[in-house]
Amino acid sequence: MLWVPVVLGAGITAWFLLPGPDQWLAFLAAAAALAVVGVALPAGGRLGRAVIVVALGLALGCSWIWWRADRVAAPVLARPAVVAFDARVERLEQLPARGLVRLRLMPVDRTDLPPRVRVNLAEADVPAGLVRGSVVRLRARLMPPPPPAVPGAYDFARVAWFDGIGATGRGFAPVTILSGGGEGGHDLRTRLSAHIQSRIEGSAGGIASALATGDRGAISDADSEAMQRSGLAHLLSVSGLHVTAVTAGTMLVVLRLLALSPWLALRLRLPLVAAGAGAAAAIGYTLLTGAEVPTIRSCAAALLVLLALSLGREAITLRLVATGACFVLLLWPEALAGPSFQLSFAAVTAIVALHENRTVRRWFERREGEGRAVRLTRGLASLLLTGIAVELALMPLALFHFHKAGLYGALANIVAIPLTTFVIMPLEALALLLDLVGLGAPVWWLTAQALNLLLWIARTVSSAPGAVAALPAMPMAAFALCVAGGLWLALWRTRIRLVGAVPLTIGMAWALMTPPPDLLVTSDGRHLAIRTANGGMALLRDRAGDYMRDILAENGGEQTLALLGEEPAARCSPDVCAIDVAAGERRWRVAATRSAYHLPWTEMSALCARSDIVVSDRRLPLGCTPRWLKLDRAMLARTGGVAIRFSDGHVATVSRGTQHPWLDPPRVMPPRQRTPRRRGD
Repeated sequence: MLWVPVVLGAGITAWFLLPGPDQWLAFLAAAAALAVVGVALPAGGRLGRAVIVVALGLALGCSWIWWRADRVAAPVLARPAVVAFDARVERLEQLPARGLVRLRLMPVDRTDLPPRVRVNLAEADVPAGLVRGSVVRLRARLMPPPPPAVPGAYDFARVAWFDGIGATGRGFAPVTILSGGGEGGHDLRTRLSAHIQSRIEGSAGGIASALATGDRGAISDADSEAMQRSGLAHLLSVSGLHVTAVTAGTMLVVLRLLALSPWLALRLRLPLVAAGAGAAAAIGYTLLTGAEVPTIRSCAAALLVLLALSLGREAITLRLVATGACFVLLLWPEALAGPSFQLSFAAVTAIVALHENRTVRRWFERREGEGRAVRLTRGLASLLLTGIAVELALMPLALFHFHKAGLYGALANIVAIPLTTFVIMPLEALALLLDLVGLGAPVWWLTAQALNLLLWIARTVSSAPGAVAALPAMPMAAFALCVAGGLWLALWRTRIRLVGAVPLTIGMAWALMTPPPDLLVTSDGRHLAIRTANGGMALLRDRAGDYMRDILAENGGEQTLALLGEEPAARCSPDVCAIDVAAGERRWRVAATRSAYHLPWTEMSALCARSDIVVSDRRLPLGCTPRWLKLDRAMLARTGGVAIRFSDGHVATVSRGTQHPWLDPPRVMPPRQRTPRRRGD
């Protein structure tokens, strides 16, 4: 049973990795052949059954994600455009820390637009009374969901495809409500978030609303980064910890209240009634927090635990984890490729596998006659060991997806998890309850102090020397070895599990020894980062935004980026930069344009002839022939973002020639809208 979700996930992974329909069909044919082999094996044997289950799981995973990708197909905007349109508000998300409101819109009677678009509005531009379900008229600059800017970066185009979003952009004032508006028309989740943030200001209020409703919009970028660097970001995502706390808290309160009545205690199975109340609380909390995939996954796991307790069975087992994984993969197979699914199941699997181990159980089980201090020490040691196991399990995943991993997360979580579970969440629940009669202010003050302590822990740990390990993009094969080794260690019960340490060690060593790229070029050619003589990386454009800086820094294995114009070895003008980089026995000269002004043809051709690599966001003339590589608009349109290592001339590109539907989707484009000229223009 434990290997069923692994095999199912392997089939889904094969669909993501293989390039197109011919290879997908070949994979399904191979799975069918494997099933025939299983049938041909001696009847009744375990090996034959195992081979058949493996074959069916591989085929089901590959075909299921293929069907899912075709089922969600929707047109995508062909190219950036400024469009005026009417749309119905499907979802409204407040982002007060950024001064924005994010709308998910369904254009009305517009076949020349995607069925769903996502638009950010400045808070000042949002009309009063805008609620979910309103029909609005607005003007926005829309663009297609972008692919990864450089190899190894976040693939928003893939995520948007499965989410049904065909365009994203920024809306402009005025925004007019045509119908469906009204004060007080916000849903319960929005009203509750606003109420909490009115009681606690700043990022502390944002964390409080995240714990109650899943709304993280009020947490500042700096504090969100601190939570991630300190290994506490999991507290901001409503998942197993939060659902467990709500369910267990509800069961405890209901059980204690019902036990006060001898009549009920003698006539009802109070634990069963409390389990039913806990199940109702888990479902209600999941709906309140937006019913995101991690929350639904945790809710399903909580319901399975309650069912096991009601039947008198052992509740927390790896079989429960496997059942939850199968449940998610059958509903949302695309979730396998995202960090949320991988991180949460890796953490839960590590915790359960550790505490199912007989040796670990003997270490930390209660002894008769031991004092309270010994019991507390044993509990803290158990929590520390669990934290270390979780950090080790999550490190390869964090390095693969985010190119960095926190080193002190286990220590931070020893304090942060009990603080959140046993102090912050109960205080917040009590404060909300007392607000019904107007007496919640003192409890809100206590909640704010506890939240400020949590933020202090995050800021202190994140700013400690060596708090974060940064690495460049991990090779896919190294990541596969780490995942395979980790699963082998966690799922086997006998000493054969130790064999998993071999691929895990090889994968991590491979990732750590992989040299970082020396040149990163984004898919539009506007931005590049190049490694300089001091070992760091420098950015071409001085005014690059924080988002682009973060992408280039993370994928280059750096914490920060310098400016190319300030490097002694660079020769820069407002329009172009050139730099010589030594790598091994060779010296590379890289030139790049960095303004919209065209250089004289003769000067540009001479610069190209003297350079090994030329980068530009425009189409360079045919006379521009660098010695090795020309990355202009035409070339980058075919390759996407590029990463180059000078030591061995290795070139990695975003575009790998695959035929997944989000790479060549059906496209729509509204007609060009001309702005009428005013008299005197």
